[in-house]
Amino acid sequence: MTTALLDPAETAVLQVEPWVDPLIDRLGHDPRSHYAERFWLPVLGPSTTMWLLRRTASEFERHPDGFEMDLAAQAKALGLGATERQGRNSPFMRTLTRCVDFDMAALRGTTLAVRRKLPPLSRRHILRLPPELTEEHEHYLELQTLDTSHETMRNKGRLLAMSLAELGEDQATAEEELIRWRFHPAMARECAAWAFGRGGLAGRLGEQCPAPSGTSSSCASAS
Repeated sequence: MTTALLDPAETAVLQVEPWVDPLIDRLGHDPRSHYAERFWLPVLGPSTTMWLLRRTASEFERHPDGFEMDLAAQAKALGLGATERQGRNSPFMRTLTRCVDFDMAALRGTTLAVRRKLPPLSRRHILRLPPELTEEHEHYLELQTLDTSHETMRNKGRLLAMSLAELGEDQATAEEELIRWRFHPAMARECAAWAFGRGGLAGRLGEQCPAPSGTSSSCASAS
């Protein structure tokens, strides 16, 4: 089921729970942060970023395990009109769809898992920014790499490469992204190789579905 198929006339209440992602939770940015407002806002749009994700982040502080969302009440609270009249095509339902499309949320039946942190912008997201914000984002990345030890940068590079892997990028793209984020080419290559090797993505896949005794694991083949 996707938000495009969710009919608010049939499903009036969603159970909202945090989308637990150790990598993004550690590396990402709070939806209420300056980074989210300056750089994610032009990509996601104001109704999604400024209101829905921010309100959800605030609710998670009060209800860490999740909460119920009345679709009609939430739509009115965000100034997006009533869901009853327009159903699946209402502005609020389109906002939910946009969250899912941009991998900020995932709908599982009548449960909506929402990220607590927003990931760093990737290249395809930065292409959506106006030139002045692209330049500002580059300056932000430069500041992140100043006065940082080699070991800290390597750990950060591995985590960033892993997050790119989990978002569907390939190893070559992850390496290019790290170089663009001011990592030395050799370190970028090392971190990307780690993220897509046994230490990173393949290792995590193996942990998630270990092979039964005496058989080979389909997850292990991912390495």
